[in-house]
Amino acid sequence: MAAKGALSDRIALVTGASRGIGAAVAERMAAEGAHVYAVARSEAELESLNDKINAASGIGTMVPLDLTNGEAIDRLGGIIAERHQRLDILVGNAAVLGTMSPLGHIRPHVWDRVMEVNVTANWRLIRSMDALLHQSDAGRVMFVTSGVARRPRAYWGAYAVSKSAVEMLAGIYAEEVAKTNIRVNIIDPGVVRTGMRAAAMPGEDPQTLPPPAAVTDTFVELASPACTRHAEIVKAQVAAAA
Repeated sequence: MAAKGALSDRIALVTGASRGIGAAVAERMAAEGAHVYAVARSEAELESLNDKINAASGIGTMVPLDLTNGEAIDRLGGIIAERHQRLDILVGNAAVLGTMSPLGHIRPHVWDRVMEVNVTANWRLIRSMDALLHQSDAGRVMFVTSGVARRPRAYWGAYAVSKSAVEMLAGIYAEEVAKTNIRVNIIDPGVVRTGMRAAAMPGEDPQTLPPPAAVTDTFVELASPACTRHAEIVKAQVAAAA
């Protein structure tokens, strides 16, 4: 039986859940009592996450899925609808970095992949999960952004553009659901020890950075039925003990 906590009996969907922030958020939400649908491409890493959730007596459903497959997202929405008739929490976390290079040097297939994963997949999630979120008594939606979305920086190219687009996507959705029980926010986790951060900043010592688990308090806060924040870009708070 799932542990009782801040998210007891909530149904949550977390993308990019095989590693980094996504895995930490999925594990934390399960520990807080949610039934977590953890979505990622890597089956092996999802199995590792599942072991951690089970060890803590949480409930998780591992979903090996490529988010560029829109029909697969639709099918997942159908499964959640059949099993639960609602979705309480949606965390759009999955993202790819692409290449760190001048805009003119980015290969078209790299640009397309970044936009498909970071932007189009999140729109497809909204399209597939919107009706289920409306069935919740307190639907909570979070998309993950980055500081480069609002401050142009050379060589961040497709990734920065994609995060700017995600912020606009989330903002529009927030406006559309403003008079419902759904609350939509954007989380900027800041600098965190992840594989993507290491790829972007190879000269940085990762041990000087907080681990992904350190920023999960903010996700839990915004996922709570009691949370009234809406249409905000929220800077994640770093847990002092993490």
